[in-house]
Order: sequence, then C-alpha cells, then structure tokens
Amino acid sequence: MTQPFYVSPEQLMKDKSDYARKGIARGRSVLTLAYDDGILFVGENPSNALHKISEIYDRIAFAAVGKYNEFENLRAAGVRYADLRGYQYARRDVTSRGLANWYAQALGTHFVESGKPYEVELVVAEVGEKQADDQLYRLTYDGSVAEEHAFVVMGGNSEPIGTYVKEHHDPTVSLEVALQLGVHALSRSPDGTSRTLAADDLEAAVLDRTRPRRAFARLLGPRLERLLGQESSST
Repeated sequence: MTQPFYVSPEQLMKDKSDYARKGIARGRSVLTLAYDDGILFVGENPSNALHKISEIYDRIAFAAVGKYNEFENLRAAGVRYADLRGYQYARRDVTSRGLANWYAQALGTHFVESGKPYEVELVVAEVGEKQADDQLYRLTYDGSVAEEHAFVVMGGNSEPIGTYVKEHHDPTVSLEVALQLGVHALSRSPDGTSRTLAADDLEAAVLDRTRPRRAFARLLGPRLERLLGQESSST
C-alpha cells in the first residue's frame, strides 16, 4: 500500500503564504493617503474598466492589489454585506470596522480551508466628520487585519514607496499636494530611479468629508490633470 505524502501544517501554511506573497508582488502598487479634507487613493492602473479602487458604502471605500478576479469578487461581496446591514439596521450601522472584520473572517477561512489562497491585499477606509475619526484597515491574504494611520502602501514595490511617503507625508496638506506626493512615490523604483507617470497611467479617487452623505468620488480627466499640474496648453 502506498504511503500518503505528508506535509506538516507549518510547511503547508508557509507554502501558501509564499505563493500568495509572490502573486501580490507582481501587482502594481496602490497608495492610500490622508489629506486635510479626506482620504486619497492612487495607484498605477492604465485600465479605465478594471478598477482597483471602488466605493463600498456612503463613506467607505475599498482598494486592492493582486489578482483582479479575486479582489473583485471580494469587493462585490463587501457591497452586498454593507447594503444588507444598512437595510436590516440603519445606514450608520455600516462601518469600516465591521466590514474589515467580515473580510478578515472570509480571507482567513479561505486561507485555511482552500488549496489555493487569495492573492490579494486590501484596504478598507472610512472618512469621518473630522480627521481624527478617519479609519484605515489593511487586510492580507491570510485574514490578518491591522488598523493603520495616515497612509497605507500595498503591492510589489511597497518598500521604497513606503519609505518615501513616511519621510514626506503630512496628513494636513491639501488634496493637490497629497496627490502629487503619492504620484512621486509611485514613480520610484527599488533601485532609486524614478519614472514619469501621467494622468492616463493612474487611477485615483477620494473619500471627501465635505461631500454630502456619499463621500466617494473618482478623480478623472481634466480635474486629475489639473491636480497633477499636467494640464495641456490649449491652442
């Protein structure tokens, strides 16, 4: 009788973690930054249809890196969770903390029970009435969840980007300054060189605390170019 192949639980979890991290590392980075009137999301994404950044509920947004079909399924499930909770209870009962906990359970269960883990990393953010009330949660492929402050960097090039942001970020700056900082950070390579990222190379959105109820807004076209200082001169 053939002896079944045995892998220790520790080795199995390590192999799953390595697999997921390699998949995430292949993805382009997404940066979440606090600014004076809200929370900014910006990432390198030339696609106009396959979004990494999306609205979840009135004052809650979602950003992700990794395998698109996997984080898109998670985004859609999060929207359903938020809509159902808001319908059953009240809109104010839908919170980023509750959503982050729900995602953590879903990711953790899948990591343990499935043969292949999700190759994703997520941010769930909620903008408050004042900056001290803003909430940022980072979730990883195995269901780990951490509350973050001021900024979050996700993706394969996160180390040099995070170092640059930590040295230069001020959460009290305007949206324009925060966006330009974010793009400068995203343009940095591990070897210290930098590239030029145009508006067409980027996906950007905000949770704007000054907007009524639905705080989410995408930064597109001329507005994005103006904030980046990349407006083309008219003839």
